[in-house]
Amino acid sequence: MTAANLDQAKQQLLAEVDTRTQKLLQVSHSIWDHPELCFEEYFAHDILTSALEEEGIAVTKGACDLPTAFIAEAGSTGPTVAVVCEYDALPGIGHACGHNIIAAAGLGAGLAMAAQAERLGGRVRIIGTPAEEGGGGKVFMIEAGAFEGVDVAMMVHPANHELSCMSTLAVATLRATYTGKASHASASPEQGRNALDGAVMGYMGVAALRQHIRAAERVHGIFTDGGDKPNIVPKRAETFWFVRSTDFQQLSELMARVEACLKAGAQSAGCEVALSTADMPPYDVISENEPLAALYAANAALCNRFPAVPSSQEKVSGSTDMGNVSQVVPSIHPMIKVAPDNVPIHTPEFAQYTRSPQGDKAVIDGAKMLAATAADLWLGEGSLSEVTAAFHLQQIP
Repeated sequence: MTAANLDQAKQQLLAEVDTRTQKLLQVSHSIWDHPELCFEEYFAHDILTSALEEEGIAVTKGACDLPTAFIAEAGSTGPTVAVVCEYDALPGIGHACGHNIIAAAGLGAGLAMAAQAERLGGRVRIIGTPAEEGGGGKVFMIEAGAFEGVDVAMMVHPANHELSCMSTLAVATLRATYTGKASHASASPEQGRNALDGAVMGYMGVAALRQHIRAAERVHGIFTDGGDKPNIVPKRAETFWFVRSTDFQQLSELMARVEACLKAGAQSAGCEVALSTADMPPYDVISENEPLAALYAANAALCNRFPAVPSSQEKVSGSTDMGNVSQVVPSIHPMIKVAPDNVPIHTPEFAQYTRSPQGDKAVIDGAKMLAATAADLWLGEGSLSEVTAAFHLQQIP
C-alpha cells in the first residue's frame, strides 16, 4: 500500500472515532461515576459490552470464566490487533489510575477498527480485562487463551507525562498471618503470646531490609489485622505486602529475604506465622517493543502529542498485568498525559483529572492513536514484521 493510501486509511479511522465522541465520553464519565473494585466491575462490563453490541459487534460476556471480562471481535482476514480495556478502580480514591479513560479509549479504538476492518483487511479483538489493580485478570485470561492468535496487543494509560512506554517492575504479593495466644493483657499477660508483636517485629525487620536492597526494588506493606481490644493480648494479626523487583529471578530472591524477616518477627514473639501469595498471580515486567512504540509515537503526532522515551526524572514506575501480556504477544503500554507533572497517579488529585477536559481529550486522542497504529500493522509495508522480529529477539535469553 502507498503512503497516501495508508494516510487515507488512518484519516478514516480517526473520523470513525470523531463520530463516536459523545458515546465515548459518556462511557468514560459513567465508569468514573461508578467505581468498582477488582472482579466487581459489573457496571463497567455491561456499559462497555452494550456499546459494542449497539454497533453489531459479537461479544462474549463473562469471558474466560471471569464474570466481568469480555471479548469482542470483528474482521475476517488479516493480522489480529487486540485493544485492551481496563476498568477497575482503587479502594477509597476511585479512578485515581484512570481506568475509565483506558476503557473508553480502548472502546473507541475498537469501534473505529471494527467499522473499517473488512475494508482494510484486518481483524480486531477488543479484550475487557478486569482486576488490574491487584487481581491479575489478564494473567487468568492469558491462561484461558484470550490472547491466542493475537499478533499485537495495545492499550494506553493516563499519567502525568506523555511517554512512549511505562517503566515497570515485577511484583508479587505476600500475606503474613500471625497466630499467638489470647490472654487478659493486664491480669495475665504472661500467659499470652502477642501476635501483633510478631507482626510489628516482622514489619520492622522489613523496614531494616529496605536499606540493603537494589535501588529499583520496592517493598511496601500494611497491617490488615491488629487484634480486637487493647485489654486482650492479640491472638491474630496480619500484614499484607507488595514486593517488586526488576525481573522474576530477582523478585524470587527478594521474596525469600522478606519472608525471612516476617518469620523472624513471629519467632521473636513466640508466635506462628503462615505466609501466602494467593491474593494475585505475580505480574511480569513489560517487554518493551521499540518498533511498536515508534509506530505509536509517530501516530501520536496526529493528535499533537509527542511522547518521550522515559528519562530517570519522567519514569512512571509501577507494575501491571499488561507485563504478562507483553511476554506472550508484542505489546505497548504508553502513557498519555492528563494531569500536571506534579500530580502522580494513585492520588485523589489525579482522580479529578481523569474526569476533566484533559481526561476527555485523552479518551479521544488515545482512541485515535491506537486505531492509527492498527492501520500501520494492518497495511504498513513491513511494520508488523519488524514488530514481530523485535518481540522474538526479546525472548532470547
